[in-house]
Amino acid sequence: ENSMIKEYKPRYNVLLKDDKSYPWICVTRELYPRVFLTRQRTRDGSKFFGPYTDTASARAVLELIRELYPIRMCRVPVTPDTLARGKGRLCLEYHLRRCRGCCKGMVSAEEYGGYIERIRQILRGETGELMAYLRGEMERLASELRFEEAQELKQKYLLVERYNAKSTIVSQTLDQIDVFGIDDDGSNDVYINYMHVRRGAVARSLTLQYKRRLDEEVPQLLGYAMDEVRSRFGLTFDEVVAQQRPDADFPGVTFTVPQRGDKAKLLDVSARNARQCRIDALKHLEKLDPEKRAERTLERMKADFRLRELPRHVECFDNSNIQGTNPVASCVVFRNAKPSKKDYRHFCIKTVEGPDDFASMKEVLTRRYTRMLAEAPDDLPQLVVVDGGKGQLSAAVEAFDEIGIRGKVALVGIAKRLEEIYFPGDSVPLYIDKNSESLRVVQHLRDEAHRFGITHHRDRRSKGQIVSELSKIKGIGPATEQELLKKFRSVKRIAEATTDALAEVVGPAKARLVRAHFTQKTIHSAPDS
Repeated sequence: ENSMIKEYKPRYNVLLKDDKSYPWICVTRELYPRVFLTRQRTRDGSKFFGPYTDTASARAVLELIRELYPIRMCRVPVTPDTLARGKGRLCLEYHLRRCRGCCKGMVSAEEYGGYIERIRQILRGETGELMAYLRGEMERLASELRFEEAQELKQKYLLVERYNAKSTIVSQTLDQIDVFGIDDDGSNDVYINYMHVRRGAVARSLTLQYKRRLDEEVPQLLGYAMDEVRSRFGLTFDEVVAQQRPDADFPGVTFTVPQRGDKAKLLDVSARNARQCRIDALKHLEKLDPEKRAERTLERMKADFRLRELPRHVECFDNSNIQGTNPVASCVVFRNAKPSKKDYRHFCIKTVEGPDDFASMKEVLTRRYTRMLAEAPDDLPQLVVVDGGKGQLSAAVEAFDEIGIRGKVALVGIAKRLEEIYFPGDSVPLYIDKNSESLRVVQHLRDEAHRFGITHHRDRRSKGQIVSELSKIKGIGPATEQELLKKFRSVKRIAEATTDALAEVVGPAKARLVRAHFTQKTIHSAPDS
């Protein structure tokens, strides 16, 4: 299909209409062969390795080869005739020590051929023999006291070792096998991952996406995937490991559906690769369409918190006080899993004396939802979260019972220590997966309610301290206090202001009263000499 689309260029097959194909690494058939990346396969006797589904991987292999061996890069023809006539010219690569001067015959074809053979071993994945050769040469040079040359070989040995480390060894017993892992969640999209394992290492991996048409089942799609992989890479299968057999015939191919052992582990890795590809595709779609991510989060919350409907409107409550002083509470609102700051509210506790978080929680919930039932009964949230454990949740249940909304609005509590989720009537908390989107939303709710409440509590304490200091001045009333604060912004600036500056705001008489108060306070607070 790929080849025909490129040849006939049909109007609507746009995905494969370009002139690109998968890259190969080519080793030319010349006296001094070149090694380079190409997308075109020619029939001139050159050897092609690949194809590589990831161009970056192919370039990384080329970079390793060029660091190991000074191979020829130029396209100038090098033949026995050109060498005999001295037509070649040394290029910059030679002076950078990245070429042995093939153009001038400064390295023999036999020695250069040894480089090429070891490069072919790397490209075939046969690095064991190469590493053994490098280690043997390194030890020989060291025994001859040629330490600088031995050090150069050691650097090459370490390069190959690092290259091997990046190639995941999945089995020490399996030699050559093809694995097809399938991820099917029942939707229209089915992801099939292909892994080619050679000498126990993953040599190639590719994930294909298929859209289900009509009544297509997984065995039929698996047959499509095998055909596509075979045609793309020019492969022949000997043994295929998959979760089920395809419905197409593949003569000479052995199919295995393993239940345990190394093959089952390989199949699990391949299926997880397919699953990860689905997740990555969903994340990409969510970046383009954030509403899809919100819908998925709401669906997850609905399942985790046992809700009857999607929690598009969620509210969270938190109390703040210091030993019962200036008790306040905060209410934050999330709509479609995002903060709706225009709906945030804070409350000053009116009926509770002392540090009683349970009674404060009950008062706030009663005030909030009594008013909401009277003014906007259709805007009740689908979920209410209280910051605290069983005690705060019990107080919230009492408030809901008295108001008459228990059963209409879901209610949970979140304890801070272990992020435990408590439900009314359940003695054992629910522990949600730490990576769950549901838990992240609830944590965000809780942290936002705490931040909003602490900010309001701090403002109340600051305001109380300011008012109490200015109210000590006889002859200065609330209106004058507000004028001074509006002008000077803080008590400290009022205390530092001159009488003339104060008089411009409140007049000479009141300015003298304010100035006298702070002067007297400074004298009394000064240490004895």
